[in-house]
Amino acid sequence: MRSSTPLEQRLDERARRFLESAPASRIRPKLTEFVVFGLKQGWACIFGAALLVVLMAARLWYPDHAGLARNDFLTLAAVGIQVLMVVFKLETLRELRVIILFHLVGTVMELFKTDVGSWSYEAEGVLRIGAVPLFSGFMYAAVGSYMVRVYRLFDLKFASYPRRWITAVVAAAIYLNFFTHHYIWDARWVLLAAVAVVFGRCVMHFRVFRKHYRMPLVVAFLLVALFIWIAENIATWSGAWLYPSQLDGWQPVGLEKLVAWFLLMIISVVLVAWVYKPEPPKAVEETEPAAQGKVAY
Repeated sequence: MRSSTPLEQRLDERARRFLESAPASRIRPKLTEFVVFGLKQGWACIFGAALLVVLMAARLWYPDHAGLARNDFLTLAAVGIQVLMVVFKLETLRELRVIILFHLVGTVMELFKTDVGSWSYEAEGVLRIGAVPLFSGFMYAAVGSYMVRVYRLFDLKFASYPRRWITAVVAAAIYLNFFTHHYIWDARWVLLAAVAVVFGRCVMHFRVFRKHYRMPLVVAFLLVALFIWIAENIATWSGAWLYPSQLDGWQPVGLEKLVAWFLLMIISVVLVAWVYKPEPPKAVEETEPAAQGKVAY
C-alpha cells in the first residue's frame, strides 16, 4: 500500500480500534465497507470541496463593493487552502508536484478558451493573467488533488494497463484537440474511440477497508467525469465563470460537457501516472473472489 500522510495513519488506527471493539453483527462488514468508502471519497475531495464552499460563500455573502475584488479574494482563498493542505500534511510534497502540473496545464487551457469565447469570467481584480483570474488554475488543481489522493487512499492497481507511452500519446492528442477543434475538424469522437481501444481491457482494482473490488477503468472515468460535471454546475451557479448560454441567466451546464470531462480524465490519469506508476494487482488478489466480480473479506 502507498504511504499515507501522518494524519491519515492516525485516523486509520483510531478507526480500526473502534471497529475491533464494536459488537459483531451480520450487516457490520457491509456497512463498514460502505461507510469507509464514503469517508475515503470525501477525504479525497477535501481540496475541491473546500474550494466549492468558498465559491458558494462568495456568491451568497461577499460584499458587492468590497475593497478587495471577489476574484482576488477567491485566488487568495485558494492559495490559503493549498498552503494549509501541505502544512497540515493532508498532501505529500510528492503529490504537490502533480497538482502544480495540473494547475499549469489548466491555466494554459483557460487562457486560450477565454480568448476564443468558450467561457468567461468577471473582469475584476488584479490577480489575473489577461481575462483569466488566477483562482481558475486551482480548479484544475482540485481535480489533480482528488486523483492523486484517491489513487493512494484506495491503493489502486490496474490489470491490463496499457503502455504508458501509448497513454501519453492519446492524452497529448486529447489536449491538442481542446485547442485545434476551434480551427479544424473536431476529433473528439475519434479520440473517444481511441480511449475505448487503449483502455477498454483495463480493470481497476481497489481496496476500501478489508475487501477488494474491481471496476472497468472507462467506467471509473465516466463516474468521475459525472461528479466533476455536478461540481461544475455548482461553480457556474456561484458565478465563478459562465458559459455563453448562461450569460442571460444561469442554466445547467450541457450534458455535452460530460464528454469533455471524460476526455480530461485521460489526461489526468497520465499525469498522475508520472507520480504513481500503475501497478498490476498482486497474484494473490487475482485468485480471490474479487477477481470474479465478487469481494473477498
